[in-house]
Amino acid sequence: MNSADVVIIGSGHNGLVSAVLLARAGLDVVVLEAASELGGATRTEHPFPKVPGLGQSTGSYLLGLMPPELMRTLDVSLPVLRREPHYFLPTPGSQYLLFGSDPAATRAQMAEFFSPADVAADEAMQAEIAALREDLAPAWLLPPETAEATAERYIRPQLRQVFLDLVRGSVADYLARFEFQSELLISMYAVTDGLSGLNAGPDDPGTGHNFLVHNMCRLPGAGGTWMIVAGGMGTVSRTFADAAVKAGARIETDARVRRVLTSGGAVSGVELADGREWRAPVVLGACDPYQLMELADLPEDLTSRMSAVRRTGTTLKVNLALSDLPRFSCLPDGERNPWGSTIHLLPGSGGEEPPMAALRRMWAQVQAGQLPDEPTIEWYVHTTVDPSLQDAAGHHSSALFVQSVPYAPDDPDWDSYVEHLLGICERYAPGTRDLVADMYPLNPQGIEQHFGITGGHIHHVDNTVSFADRMPYATGVPGLYAGSAGCHPAGSVIGAAGHNAAQLILHDLAT
Repeated sequence: MNSADVVIIGSGHNGLVSAVLLARAGLDVVVLEAASELGGATRTEHPFPKVPGLGQSTGSYLLGLMPPELMRTLDVSLPVLRREPHYFLPTPGSQYLLFGSDPAATRAQMAEFFSPADVAADEAMQAEIAALREDLAPAWLLPPETAEATAERYIRPQLRQVFLDLVRGSVADYLARFEFQSELLISMYAVTDGLSGLNAGPDDPGTGHNFLVHNMCRLPGAGGTWMIVAGGMGTVSRTFADAAVKAGARIETDARVRRVLTSGGAVSGVELADGREWRAPVVLGACDPYQLMELADLPEDLTSRMSAVRRTGTTLKVNLALSDLPRFSCLPDGERNPWGSTIHLLPGSGGEEPPMAALRRMWAQVQAGQLPDEPTIEWYVHTTVDPSLQDAAGHHSSALFVQSVPYAPDDPDWDSYVEHLLGICERYAPGTRDLVADMYPLNPQGIEQHFGITGGHIHHVDNTVSFADRMPYATGVPGLYAGSAGCHPAGSVIGAAGHNAAQLILHDLAT
């Protein structure tokens, strides 16, 4: 029988953040990871049998939302790379947006391809979001309160109602306030920030909260954008794991926890699938909340509340190995390289249907159990910014981040659907299919199996659920805590939940 002061279930980035902080506080910490590789969905893998030397971030793709204050607290640095440009909105015709850190160039493009009114709308929205980002930032590293209490405590008075309407309302309603003239721009913002990772459509309550979450990028040098981590996202988990081990924590892989043990109503340790036991007065579930609910007898009011907001994932990740870089037909010769950016392939971009109508039709198909004719796609090719992942032959790692698809479609022919998605790519960049050397797709059920996330939901708890309504750090069972993406502040590679759970544990142990 083994013993420790704290057992952490799961070695995702939140669990590793907790391990660093608790071990540095002098506690004997052990991290138990069910998989053979640490990091949860924050991994760099080599998933391509035909191109075995090519590295790929298979789960999370970018780092944007980790608070700089957390990085300073952990006393670690990550090799982040700025994407320039960072947004590319192509169309099958001649229109496009390709913008980065030069606001004048962005305004000129918007005015040329869309309208001066869109420039004014965008500037007004960006200014408001920047103010909300600044106000809300301190709340992420503190225990959650209700949305109303958060507004009262953190948000400047003139924006409090805006904040509440945003986090409780829909992304479509929020964007409509700014009177954009181009639906393609509205659709781009709705998709990349409002719908990313959600089981929801553009008119659903809470999608505004996800929009705000995805605009909380504050890393130094980011300029409000998402960044690439050199070496892939596995660099994040390896960096945190090294810091935890240096502080004295132990990390075991291939160590699946079967159940949380209790004695006299309080935590006494965990039992592993292989029959071993770890005795500990504190257990932190850094796994998703629904796994923790299977491992432990939690209070009925908590399980009922979390069950009511349980949703399956609607994300399809198509990881690709490319022999070369596709060329977009809308870009004139000599235009800037778009490949480091987030490339938005949006329904209705060809003018065949109003983009927001196409987006709503897509969501209606998903709700009906159908694989949508034209989902939203964010296309990445990060080896153009981080060539360290390339193999000796110079292959590029690429990914189609597809939103939305049903968890269990009526016709689950995923192979044919992936070919259909490549056909969509061909509309923008003819010849793409011929460049695909290998692929590793992960549909929602594949995400569930590969990363061990209940329902394949990449945010654990849907980001339409906000603040104190998410999984609490204290479960109500003495000694048992939660600290994953399903907790405050949100799902993504943030690390704040691991920090906040560790701080609560230290507080409780001291009192």
